[in-house]
Amino acid sequence: MSETPDSAVRTYIENHRAAFLDELAEWLRIPSVSAQPEHAGDVCRSAEWLAGRLKETGFPVTEVWETAGAPAVFAEWPSEDPGAPTVLVYGHHDVQPAVREDGWHTDPFEPVVQGNRLYARGAADDKGQVFFHTLGVRAHLAATGRSAPAVHLKLLVEGEEESGSPHFRELIETHKDRIAADVVIVSDTGMWSEDTPTVCTGMRGLAECEIRLHGPDQDIHSGSFGGAVPNPATEAARLVAALHDEHGRVAVPGFHEGVVELTDRERELFAELPFDEERWLRTAKSHGTRGEAGYTTLERIWARPTAEVNGIGGGYQGAGSKTIIPSSAVVKLSFRLVAGQRLDRVEEAVRAWAAATVPAGIRHTVTFSAGTRPCLTPLDHPALQSVVRAMGRAFEQPIRFTREGGSGPAADLQDVLAAPVLFLGISVPSDGWHAPNEKVEIDLLLKGVETTAYLWGDLARNWRDAH
Repeated sequence: MSETPDSAVRTYIENHRAAFLDELAEWLRIPSVSAQPEHAGDVCRSAEWLAGRLKETGFPVTEVWETAGAPAVFAEWPSEDPGAPTVLVYGHHDVQPAVREDGWHTDPFEPVVQGNRLYARGAADDKGQVFFHTLGVRAHLAATGRSAPAVHLKLLVEGEEESGSPHFRELIETHKDRIAADVVIVSDTGMWSEDTPTVCTGMRGLAECEIRLHGPDQDIHSGSFGGAVPNPATEAARLVAALHDEHGRVAVPGFHEGVVELTDRERELFAELPFDEERWLRTAKSHGTRGEAGYTTLERIWARPTAEVNGIGGGYQGAGSKTIIPSSAVVKLSFRLVAGQRLDRVEEAVRAWAAATVPAGIRHTVTFSAGTRPCLTPLDHPALQSVVRAMGRAFEQPIRFTREGGSGPAADLQDVLAAPVLFLGISVPSDGWHAPNEKVEIDLLLKGVETTAYLWGDLARNWRDAH
């Protein structure tokens, strides 16, 4: 009796499991820490290593793309079917800093397998999740008898994600034609838990600004002048107090323009997740929930726009007292954005709000740093449904849906390529991204391999039907 397609995939993965883990460990030994200049050579070495492995995997095109910072890796493997959709897989090969003294039980750049876990910096974020695509595409070919993938497959693996992706937008604009795709798959995310596999459908955007308030030309005596001239520190506090209304909603006029509201179905799906609020609070090191009225905790952090005070300061802050009216104060704010909001309109709204709120006699400046756009994929998108079916086959259970409250460069890909962004990750919260003793669950890593082995054929078939 011949093997079924699924059993053929699983047999191939099992037969190549040991070699796959050995190769991944070899990559993890390269300390590709993009934030530390002394590791610049290691980041370059990491890029060259990956390009070489992708070539060995079968990609006929593998290139290292230089930037003004760290290099990225590009690979391409055209399908034999000219009408197949083009898929771009995104990930990153740089990692967070790590030293044994941070609290690691072992050397962070000497991978260790303990039971079903592989410990090393980058095991989950993001080398493990990038590398499962290599065995996945080989399993796809072996099970289908193809000599090339069912889709036109491209990979873009950047080297500066852990440093804020400062050159990523320029990179993808420069190579826009080379990375053009119908669908983008981001493998730099995770699942709800080991027992609850999920697909992420969106990430929030981010806008950050600093507002500086200037009153007197120098610190002045509070007895001689207090109550008769405006105080920048007082006005900074008033500004912060004006950020939200009594219901916890951002009160900046125009801020909510374009916001894509949650559908009833999305709220139902969020509610199906096994969310333990008390446990979540312990993870947050907090003692109570608070936020926009009318929304659950998950809805607030995944699907609602927010404004947060990241810092506020001004005046004397040393021991004892100093009776002054300070000459200046500062407020640092960050805004998380959801689908439908535009960075330029948010910036305009915040500037207008500050100008209207700050009183006469106080000069102010508002400075925004580069922002990140939000991204969202509708639940009924055919490519998303392909990801869900492929994961369902691999995990042999229903797949649920989440979003990410944080932000990332995925939205730049959506913006530049005008393509939907999908998320395929198998990491779980206990993997400890950016923390000591980062690890990946090996069984889940191999489920990622299996998912991609099914995904390319499913996507090719159903993309054609939908278009």
